[in-house]
Amino acid sequence: MQKLLKQIIVSILTLEARLVLRRHKPRIIAVTGSVGKTTTKDAIYAALANELSVRKSQKTFNSELGVPLTILGLDNAWNSPVGWLVNIFHGAWRTVASDNYPQWLVIEVGADRPGDIRQIAKWLKPNIVVFTGVPDIPVHVEYFSSPEALFREKRSLLEYLQPGGKLILNGDDPRSRELYSDFRGASVTFGMNEGNELSSSHGEIVYQDQAPAGMQFRANGFGASLPIVVYGALGTPRIYAALAALATAHIAGVDLVSASRNLATWEPPPGRVRILKGLKGSYIIDDTYNSSPAAAHTALDILKEVHAKRRIAVLGDMLELGKYSADQHRKLGERAAQCADILITVGFRARAAAQSALDAGMPEANIFQYEMNEAVRAADELQDKLQEGDVVLVKGSQSIRLERTVLELMAEPQHASELLVRMEPEWQTR
Repeated sequence: MQKLLKQIIVSILTLEARLVLRRHKPRIIAVTGSVGKTTTKDAIYAALANELSVRKSQKTFNSELGVPLTILGLDNAWNSPVGWLVNIFHGAWRTVASDNYPQWLVIEVGADRPGDIRQIAKWLKPNIVVFTGVPDIPVHVEYFSSPEALFREKRSLLEYLQPGGKLILNGDDPRSRELYSDFRGASVTFGMNEGNELSSSHGEIVYQDQAPAGMQFRANGFGASLPIVVYGALGTPRIYAALAALATAHIAGVDLVSASRNLATWEPPPGRVRILKGLKGSYIIDDTYNSSPAAAHTALDILKEVHAKRRIAVLGDMLELGKYSADQHRKLGERAAQCADILITVGFRARAAAQSALDAGMPEANIFQYEMNEAVRAADELQDKLQEGDVVLVKGSQSIRLERTVLELMAEPQHASELLVRMEPEWQTR
């Protein structure tokens, strides 16, 4: 019954969203891929918002339900039947009575299972698609026959690109480069490697008062070379998202100087490599939104690069990997041994990472293991070990709820509702 009701709600809201699009005809920027969608979507919005009339997806509204909610400008009603009735009423009203509608929409489009993106793409028909990439073992691959099948699902969005539309690709990603040849003439590439139409150089961490504060780099392309500084989060994902935003701004007709200036005020979304002050003069790299092999390895590389007295990695299970799970957790442990001084694992799958780190030479006394429901206990016991100058990376899949670990370690828990993921009341009951 609940599934049927959800489908009815989705069908009604989708119809209303299609009517709103037909009436207002906004230009649509759709962001897809298996890494960095939300960060990229937020960066694009930041680059454009002061120059154009634009709306973005809230949080990670990227599903068959989230996309219509974004178009209609409505909030998630969660488990409230009354709330969904109100949404349906407001959606109907906006199909006929709302005149103050944005000229641009920045919409995140995701896929949990086969067919998810195609169902949305058939009626969304974007003007610009930003493709962030699909790594070797992407998140959600459990529900697909192979990473290639997931890639084909993401690719289906491009089949519905508007005539004359543009495709903005991560040119460093092997699968994205396949798309470049398929859509030659309509594609623009960005990346950290030379050969992309927009590339980065001189990327490094910015420090303020000896504390990590953000990233700086130069963006080279489209006849310009500009210094870019973005605050609040670390690592190459931040640079890739900024490059994607600058490429999108260029296609949308916003000059790169204005777009780069706007990116200086870009706030990182919670749980995406965000820098937080920790207890006892420590710092936290909060990457707790979700986890996949590629993202977890990147996070560990960031931990290795940052200046720190000690580097501590708190790693939870990586879920939805299916048959790849055991091997990828072992590889994660090998990388952790290279990047961290202390390893803390949370979840039974991550025990393979702990064993692999031990086998790779990390001292047994520096490895601590906890069960899936012990995120808070892990934090409580880590508090006693923390020292000034420590940097703590916290990374795990959504269901492991490692934001609870961050909450116990952060110096300003009173700001948790603004800084951490899954702080809504609906999440607190799960």
